[in-house]
Amino acid sequence: MSQFTMATDADGVATITWDTPGKSMNVMNMEGFQELDALIDEALADDAVKGVILTSGKEGSFAGGMDLNIIAKMKASAGDNPAKGLFDGVMATHGILRKIERAGMDDKNKGGKPICAALPGTALGIGLEIPLACHHIIAADNPKAKIGLPEIMVGIFPGMGGTTRLSWKLGAMGASPLLLEGKLNDPKKAKAAGVIDEVVAPEELLAKAKEWVLSEPKIVKPWDEKGYKIPGGTPYHPAGFMTFVGASAMVNGNTKGVYPAAKALLSSVYEGMQVPFDTALKIEARWFTNVLMNPSSAAMIRSLFINKEALEKGANRPDVPDQKVKKVGVIGAGMMGAGIALVSAQAGIEVVLIDQKQEAADKGKAYSERYLDKGIARKKTTPEKKEEVLARITATTDYAALAGCDLIVEAVFEDVGVKAAVTKEVLAAVGPECIFATNTSTLPITELAKASDTPEQFIGIHFFSPVEKMMLVEIIKGEKTGDVAVAKALDYVRQIRKTPIVVNDARFFYANRCIIPYINEGIRMVKEGVEPALIENAAKLVGMPLGPLQLTDETSIDLGVKIAKATKAAMGEAYDDTADEVIFWMADEGRLGRKANAGFYSYDDKGKRGLLWDGLGDKFPVADEQPELSEVQHRLLFAQVLEAVRALEEGVLEDIREGDVGAILGWGFAPWSGGPFSWLDILGAERAVELTEALTAQHGERFSTPALLREIAASGGSFYDRFGTGADAKAA
Repeated sequence: MSQFTMATDADGVATITWDTPGKSMNVMNMEGFQELDALIDEALADDAVKGVILTSGKEGSFAGGMDLNIIAKMKASAGDNPAKGLFDGVMATHGILRKIERAGMDDKNKGGKPICAALPGTALGIGLEIPLACHHIIAADNPKAKIGLPEIMVGIFPGMGGTTRLSWKLGAMGASPLLLEGKLNDPKKAKAAGVIDEVVAPEELLAKAKEWVLSEPKIVKPWDEKGYKIPGGTPYHPAGFMTFVGASAMVNGNTKGVYPAAKALLSSVYEGMQVPFDTALKIEARWFTNVLMNPSSAAMIRSLFINKEALEKGANRPDVPDQKVKKVGVIGAGMMGAGIALVSAQAGIEVVLIDQKQEAADKGKAYSERYLDKGIARKKTTPEKKEEVLARITATTDYAALAGCDLIVEAVFEDVGVKAAVTKEVLAAVGPECIFATNTSTLPITELAKASDTPEQFIGIHFFSPVEKMMLVEIIKGEKTGDVAVAKALDYVRQIRKTPIVVNDARFFYANRCIIPYINEGIRMVKEGVEPALIENAAKLVGMPLGPLQLTDETSIDLGVKIAKATKAAMGEAYDDTADEVIFWMADEGRLGRKANAGFYSYDDKGKRGLLWDGLGDKFPVADEQPELSEVQHRLLFAQVLEAVRALEEGVLEDIREGDVGAILGWGFAPWSGGPFSWLDILGAERAVELTEALTAQHGERFSTPALLREIAASGGSFYDRFGTGADAKAA
């Protein structure tokens, strides 16, 4: 079926409508480019056509961007020379958009037909790059619409002309928030920024576009006229020079040098501003190809776009009927329960929020009210929407109110006995078909399920805090958890617009299993005399959003003590307590982290984090001889990555896609790498074995090489070669 269609009215205005079949929002692929190109040719060649409107057949949106799977197709088309395939493919796209931009004009800028982009709503990525090539952009006044170029967020940059056109149109300074930060604006803000030209009432969109097309407008782009000066100047203009000095510092400060796309984008703009426009497009295509050939960008695209989308669409969902949640009971109105109630109500689900005391339940509901009030102040929501959401939440102490719930999410104190008592009380109040989910970060699901007479309907749902901000939800199957319970959890997570991963029951499940060793490794190094600043900066320079010491402060040191004591009680002599001395001492000193304004870092009276606490060195002196930066980084990375491999090896993880996506969204594992398994594939399994053997010899058995990693190294393959399609890890 066609993605683009064209109809010409009696006044000679041809309207090209983009409507990708089977998609809620338009996405561009190779076939779509070919169809658009053919229709542009047809319109330009038809003497009866005076001008063109390019719009969308989707309500409330123009386009969501590019189907990034076409990058793989471009690479494959070039055989042994994938860079050539990518470059040629990108330049072919530039040719189509340049054809739209020139619109039949001759070398003297005479002739041509006006082409207007009429955007009914959201226009992202290629959905904005195409309009930027048009002569006029009109957008409907749709406050929910997002207009921008977010490619930098998935490890690439706008490479279909968007980088060059926007920087030449707005100047480097004006374009930088949209290009380097992926900033998205609503239509009015996009107009104020100079990205689009007009904002009109939705019902007037096509009429205004037609009016502009028939007004005999000037259509020559400024950069196609002699003497055009880019706003803010070129890199050799004093103002332009200062802009690029600042931009370079900002990019390196924000990315720590590990994200190739940002540097490539800046290089593309810098070099492109010194040459004619068509040459600038070719420079952009070369840098874009360079980024696409970088294994980091390929891994980010795979994890943050392709695999994330697959998981959100139910890649590992059991084949059972739809399990959409209509009414959810949330047990426990603390911060976690309150957040779960909020996101559920926002998704249109009826919520019963229960706590032991009415005051506590009301406080939990008030959390949603405060959150929504902030949204109103920031114009993210409306008073009417606030009332709708709050009306869906019933705060009570009465378990009878749970009647009719098809899902329970229990979020009470992390204690087996407490959870068991609550489980029995809840199950006595709900129907036999209700699925019971426990929100826990450490307690075994199989053990907790013993409180239920129907363990096949018992499952773990591990939310990350704060619930409303964190995108990952970890779903944990107990030994007897059934397919319906898994499907219910997955469908619920999709309803609340989070990304799910499904893992099997084991100590700490997946996310905490990997992040706790990272924290402990950082604390071990403090005890060893490694400079704390070296530990923290080594983590950040390898792409971790927080160093292990700062992360400990954020999650609280007393929580670390609690986990350490519980783990030691469960593991006995097998427990390694090397890091305990540091955190136990910190807790005894009252330095419990950010919440106490005192931890590994110092804080002011308002809770603002300052420098690392200098008193740490009095108890754990810094050694005269410090390790190499790379050694510290390898210790911090492998502490996490080896646990991920073991989780796959043991069948806790059943899909490495979930391992990679979960690591990035759950605890921020070096996003540039695409996740722990992608990082191992970039590094190479053979090199990984060499490094783990050296770490084991120097630092102990916690770095011992998993058999699965050795096996992949011996085969000369990679994790994604073997498990990339979601193959069950148990096949290992």
